[in-house]
Amino acid sequence: MSPSGVATFDKTLQVTNTWLDDIMKQQGPDRQAAWHILGAVLHTIRDRLPTDLSAHLAAQLPLLVRGAYYEQYQPSKQPAQLHSLDEFLDQVKEELAFTRPVDAKDAVQTVFAVLSHYLDPGQIAKVRESLPQDIRALWPDPLSRH
Repeated sequence: MSPSGVATFDKTLQVTNTWLDDIMKQQGPDRQAAWHILGAVLHTIRDRLPTDLSAHLAAQLPLLVRGAYYEQYQPSKQPAQLHSLDEFLDQVKEELAFTRPVDAKDAVQTVFAVLSHYLDPGQIAKVRESLPQDIRALWPDPLSRH
């Protein structure tokens, strides 16, 4: 029997912790900060994507991360008009305002790498291609690794 008695909960906790461990390797050994970094970048991506693409991305996230992804989601306001890298990074910074100091660009690149590592390359390519060129430049093409 699983520790919580529900295998789905145990699996999502295990996968989420693996993602947080990967973020901490780049951002420092602070699990709470890693959680905030993951959420801030995911919210900023989510708010920039068309609703359908946002939902397709969410479907691939671990259950626990998916819950955080949808926190304060307002689909009627999607996609937000973040046209430049500076606007994108400013949104991430705003979400991270109540954590320890974090370089927004490094945070974005770290989360992009985690998503690319764990999610379907085809889905990541669709998400990446929907972003403006200067934001896309921070996210290496997942299909070029083959």
